[in-house]
Formats: sequence, structure tokens, C-alpha cells
Amino acid sequence: MHKEEFHLKFFTCVIQSRGLVRTPQSTGGEASTSSMLIQKPPPEIDNMKYLHATDDPDTVEGIPILKTEWIMTHEEHHAAKTLGIGKAIAVLTSGGDAQGMNAAVRAVVRVGIFTGARVFFVHEGYQGLVDGGDNIREATWESVSMMLQLGGTVIGSARCKDFREREGRLRAAHNLVKRGITNLCVIGGDGSLTGADTFRSEWSDLLSDLQKAGKITAEEATKSSYLNIVGLVGSIDNDFCGTDMTIGTDSALHRIIEIVDAITTTAQSHQRTFVLEVMGRHCGYLALVTSLSCGADWVFIPECPPDDDWEEHLCRRLSETRTRGSRLNIIIVAEGAIDKTGKPITSEDIKNLVVKRLGYDTRVTVLGHVQRGGTPSAFDRILGSRMGVEAVMALLEGTPDTPACVVSLSGNQAVRLPLMECVQMTKDVTKAMNDRKFDEAMKLRGRSFMNNWEVYKLLAHVRPPVSKSSIHTVAVMNVGAPAAGMNAAVRSTVRIGLIQGNRVLVVHDGFEGLAKGQIEEAGWSYVGGWTGQGGSKLGTKRTLPKKSFEQISANITKFNIQGLVIIGGFEAYTGGLELMEGRKLFDELCIPFVVIPATVSNNVPGSDFSVGADTALNTICTTCDRIKQSAAGTKRRVFIIETMGGYCGYLATMAGLAAGADAAYIFEEPFTIRDLQANVEHLVHKMKTTVKRGLVLRNEKCNENYTTDFIFNLYSEEGKGIFDSRKNVLGHMQQGGSPTPFDRNFATKMGAKAMNWMSGKIKESYRNGRIFANTPDSGCVLGMRKRALVFQPVTELKEQTDFDHRIPKEQWWLKLRPILKILAKYEIDLDTSEHAHLEHISRKRSGEASI
Repeated sequence: MHKEEFHLKFFTCVIQSRGLVRTPQSTGGEASTSSMLIQKPPPEIDNMKYLHATDDPDTVEGIPILKTEWIMTHEEHHAAKTLGIGKAIAVLTSGGDAQGMNAAVRAVVRVGIFTGARVFFVHEGYQGLVDGGDNIREATWESVSMMLQLGGTVIGSARCKDFREREGRLRAAHNLVKRGITNLCVIGGDGSLTGADTFRSEWSDLLSDLQKAGKITAEEATKSSYLNIVGLVGSIDNDFCGTDMTIGTDSALHRIIEIVDAITTTAQSHQRTFVLEVMGRHCGYLALVTSLSCGADWVFIPECPPDDDWEEHLCRRLSETRTRGSRLNIIIVAEGAIDKTGKPITSEDIKNLVVKRLGYDTRVTVLGHVQRGGTPSAFDRILGSRMGVEAVMALLEGTPDTPACVVSLSGNQAVRLPLMECVQMTKDVTKAMNDRKFDEAMKLRGRSFMNNWEVYKLLAHVRPPVSKSSIHTVAVMNVGAPAAGMNAAVRSTVRIGLIQGNRVLVVHDGFEGLAKGQIEEAGWSYVGGWTGQGGSKLGTKRTLPKKSFEQISANITKFNIQGLVIIGGFEAYTGGLELMEGRKLFDELCIPFVVIPATVSNNVPGSDFSVGADTALNTICTTCDRIKQSAAGTKRRVFIIETMGGYCGYLATMAGLAAGADAAYIFEEPFTIRDLQANVEHLVHKMKTTVKRGLVLRNEKCNENYTTDFIFNLYSEEGKGIFDSRKNVLGHMQQGGSPTPFDRNFATKMGAKAMNWMSGKIKESYRNGRIFANTPDSGCVLGMRKRALVFQPVTELKEQTDFDHRIPKEQWWLKLRPILKILAKYEIDLDTSEHAHLEHISRKRSGEASI
């Protein structure tokens, strides 16, 4: 599953900065708080007061589960900071490395220390656990500094044959007992996590053998009577069942797309066909999302082998693309691609086929381990940090009866799942493929994987009808400020519309262009190559429609527009509201419309995410990384960075988490001069440590008086003789650049979903030979709510909107802010009020549909 379906976008509150008890808030697509039951907790949980449980089952990867959340009282919040006193945690990375592992290690270390626990690095994975000695070293707060932006794993990873043998596990147990370590956090794939579970199940016997051999005392054995295990899944393949996204997958997609974009330019120059092989021996996720993100002509994945006549179909598809005017072809191949008999389909096989049958100049590029390298994306940094926090809490709350668990993400929520149940489900996928039960393998991969596959098939394998008579006429437009991914949304909308037999018009320059008649018909090739292009090819303006209703109505009639797809930010949403009001005066405005949120500010009501926000976030992170390097070189320097977003603090907060900022000032969390003073004092203290640098983010409209200049001057004055201050206003660079894989994939799926809805709504609104839509549900915002794409009437969203400040009244990401403060070493209360506890996977019954 891709990241848009669980939101980091996306996380439930683990900690709250204020000591208030809060019940979970419904954000659409899930059971509301009114459907929650209050039950008494089991007797062994004596520090919890209430259990909230939804009465409807939810799913993880299509598998029904029941989510629970323990609610703690205000007095018990303070206990979290002493939860780890007298305990020790070891963290190791095992198996293949993945970008974002360092973020997880950093979070485990810092939150562990925050709770009073001792935390140890285990270098070189399980091999270091077996060998002991200097491979197991105590970590400090400063030892994980500057680790967040590094790829790979700085504590090392290694394949370990010794740990597979009982003798090796005996040595590992001895090394842990001697250091008083009874909590182990393992970051790796299913093989690494299976090894951890075996280690835990043998723990009592291992201690008994060590005591008999005289290697440990009876007192040591008693103190280490049980071992807690928590797993975090680090794998670029996203091949682990039970979690929406594994650490490293998004970064691997970044590497792949960077290469695809580079190859596209040379392929166009020489009219070449390129066959790109990506990783994924048993999982086609990388290949599938890459194909959607670059508009590939074909993709081969192991879960869904092509039909028997695929060679003929492929060649026909490539030649049709060239006939439409394209100068290149892109074919994506997962390294584990097979045909229906199980025979491997290699990159060379495909190249030889294309050269032999079509005579195209064809080249093969095998990406290999470049996909594992490089800087982690903003998403993987936040994912690793978020999971590291949850892992520490799971370990410290563990009991001898708690099974080894894996920290997983389901939508916005962190869930703990029994480790071996998830491992078994992962093995079931591989078994289904080995048994040639490919439909079952696809279902086991989950709903998002299947949705990606369906959209890909529509765009790549279905030919638009040749008939010149169109079913309906739909117009597409951009409104508001430019955002990366807008063009991908337009492309998807246009092509899905054409496939459905519709006439698709594009409107230039937003509502202003609609009023002036700047409208033209778009064919298949019109949007060719748009997926990877930033900005807005159609042009976009902030003009609202109210002042031009008469001209807009005239053009709707002139061009016979029967539906409108509006891609944009807050102006697109408010424009939709004005169109609804205008229906009372102009019947021509009584046509269905849908708003696709696209803005770097991520401030459109009705959606947890907007197209373009992920690209802007990564741009900010890249800049902050470079600034931190500069500060690290000069020493004793603090940078104040101003981000965009209007009154919405999403970019400042999430960039602060991803870049390791010391503070992030936002409008939604009011601050005073005392807060500024506390931040300065914090940085003064920090300069006395080995980490002699600071990074502070400020949302552009967080406070009309405490401007960027004011804060810069304050820091400069108060830091005299201790640190220097510098400021940077990032400005419109945050709106530019090529869209990230997430924004491309998200926009493509949103466009397809919007056009499918539009076709159905036009048919539903057809009366007396014309389209007449005047119901509230005929004007909607298509938004991401937790894991679901949902259509919400714009009129119903008015109550959820702060129009003065152009933001939703409730924003999910505010619950992540305390994590930023804890990781920056601020003394705040750790509130586990919406903290996830262990759930069980219920196996899907045969024939049961995915939810």
C-alpha cells in the first residue's frame, strides 16, 4: 500500500503536549466516537482506566481487525517519563538495509532515554548480538545526532548464520543478560523478525542452560526472566503483510523515479524503448507504483503474470503509442516477474522481443542497489520516527504474557499486531504465487495494491473507443496556486474520460479562463508526458467564479459542458461553494462538479492530504539538510527557516519532524514571548553539548507580530556570544520541482476516481433531455480520509472550515507535534491517550471480499 492510504500523513496521536484526556476523533470513513463502547480493562492492566473499541471491524491489508485505544487519566501521564527507569532496550537493524532505518533508531534511542531507560546499539545486526563486546554499546542523546538524513543504517546490518543455530542464540542471550537488557527492538524484514520471535520463545530455556553452565547467576536469571520483542519492518519492497507501508519503500521509489525521469529525456532524443528492471523478487509494489508514476506503457509484476498472448499485446501497445506521436516507450519489470507457468520474464527477453518484432532501438537498465541508497524521503523519516516512538512504548508496556509484536500502520493509526501472524500472512502470499493462485495473491496484498493495479490497467491496457460520438462532455481546470502533481491529475482525468467515451475539454487559467472561453478539446496525446511535470500546464489563477457567473454560464452552454473537474487548493473549494450558491440564479450552473485538492499548504477541508504537499515537504527537507550541514561546519549557529502554507502549519510541522528541527512555530498552536524565551534557553543549553547547531522553522503566517525578522533579531540578541543566527525564506521554490512519486501516484488515482464518479453523477442527473444537478451531493470534494477516498458535499464541509484563516477546524497532523518536541529534547508530558495496543489478525474466510 502506498503512503497516501495511511497518513503520516497520517498518524494517530501517540503523545499530546497538553495533559488533557481526549477521545479519538472521527475523520470520516471510520466509525465515529458515537459508535465507541466503553468497557473495563482486563485486570492485568492496572494503570489504564478505559478501553475504547469500535464496534465495527476495520482492516489491515484487507484483514479484519478490531482497533483499541487505551485512555489514561491526567495524573498518569507523568508516569510515562519514568516508565523506563531500571529498564534497558537494545536496538538492531538486520537483513537488507532500507532508507529510514536511521530515523527509527534515532527515535528509539531518544524516546527510550526520555522515559528513563538505558538504550544500547547492537552493531552489525544479529552477528553483533552473538559476538557481543564492542558491538553492543550504550547510546547517548548526542550519538544519534545528524543521523536522520542518512541513508542505509549507521549501526550496520549483516546476514548471520550463527544466530540460526541454538549455540549462537545462547551466546546472544548471554550478552544481553550481562548488560541487563530485556527489551529488544528489531528493524528488518520478515526473516529478521521471525528470528527474533524464535529467540524470545527459547529465552527461558536459554537462561536455564546459561545458569547451569555457570555463565550467569541465579539473580541475573531472575532479573532477566523474560524478553520483550518488538519489530519494525524495514524493507524497500513493501512486501510485509499487516502494514500499509514499510520503512524504505518511499525512498526507493524516489530513486527509481529520478532515474526514470533522466532516462526519459535521452529516450525521447533517440526515439528509444527502455526496459527498466526494479527490485521486487516476490513483490511487485515498486514496479507497479513506478509504472503509475511515470506513465509506463507496460509493467510486469510477479503477483499478476500477463496473459498467454502477452507478446502480441505488448507489441501492439508499443506501436499504438508511437502512432499517437510518442517518441519513446517505457517498460517496467520487477526482478521476480514471471509468466503464468512460472517461467521468469527477464529484461533481456523483453528487449529481444521488441527488437525482433518491432525493430525499435531498445535498451535495458537494471537499477540494482541504487534503489537502496541515498537520502531517505520526508515520508520515510517521519514513518521511522513515528514507529520508533511506538516501539519504545510497546516494549516498556510489555509483560511476560505479551506476544512478540510488530508495530504497524493502518490508516492514521498505529497498531500492534502479533508478529508471527503477520509473518505467516506474508508467507501465504508467496505460497499463493508458487501455487499459481495469483488472484488470491493479489487479494492478500490488500485493497490499495489492487486499486493501483486496476488504475494501471485502465490507463495502459484499455484503448479509447474509436467512435466520434461522445457520451458526455466534461471540462477539467486548475484553480489557485500551482502545485506539483496537478498535471498528473489532469492527465489521468482526461484519459479516463476518453476511455469512457466522453468528450473532455481543458480550461486554461481557472475560472477566469472559463469566463473568457479559454477552452479547448483534449485528445489522448494532448496530455502525453504530463505525469512527471511540475507546475500547471493549463495555467491556474486564484480568481473566484462569483463575479463572472453570467459569462461562465454562457460558456457552459456554448461548449455543452455537463460536468466540471476542479483541481486546486482552497480557492477551488471556495469556488465550488460559490457555484453551489450560483445555482439559485443560473440553471446552467446545475451540473455536477468535483474538487480534487491540490495545494502545497494541505489546507483543503475534507481531505487529510492534498496533491503537491509531499513534493513541497521534500523540497523543504532537502534545503534543511543542506543548511544543517552548513551549521555543523561553522558550529554554534542557529538557522530560522520560513515555510509557506498560509495559516496552515502542516509544512512547518512535518518538515520539522523530517529534518530534526528544534522548534516549529505555527498558527494553530499559539505561542508567546515566554515560549520564544524557552526555545532560546533550550538552544543555549544545546550549544554546551557536542551538537552545536540549531534549526527553527516558522510558518509564514503563524503570528502577525512575531515575524521571521522579529524571531531572527530576538535569537541574535539573546544568543550573543553563544551562537550566531541566520534566516532563510524559502518562498516559491516550495511550489516548484518535479512531483514526488507519492504526488504522481496520488494525483493519478484521484483523477481516475473523480472521472468515474463524474460519469455516474451525470447519468444520474440526466432529466428531460438535459443535465440538471441541484442536490448537495452533486458538488463534492474528493478527499483522502484515513485509508479511503471519499466524496463529501462542499456544503457539508462548511461547518468544518475556518474561512478567516483558510484552514480546516480540525487537522490530524497536530497530534504529531509533541513527537517533534520530545525528539528535540524538550521536557513535556508523554501522553499515551490514543496509544495503540495489541490486536489480533482475523484470517479472511475463503471468498470473503476485501473491505
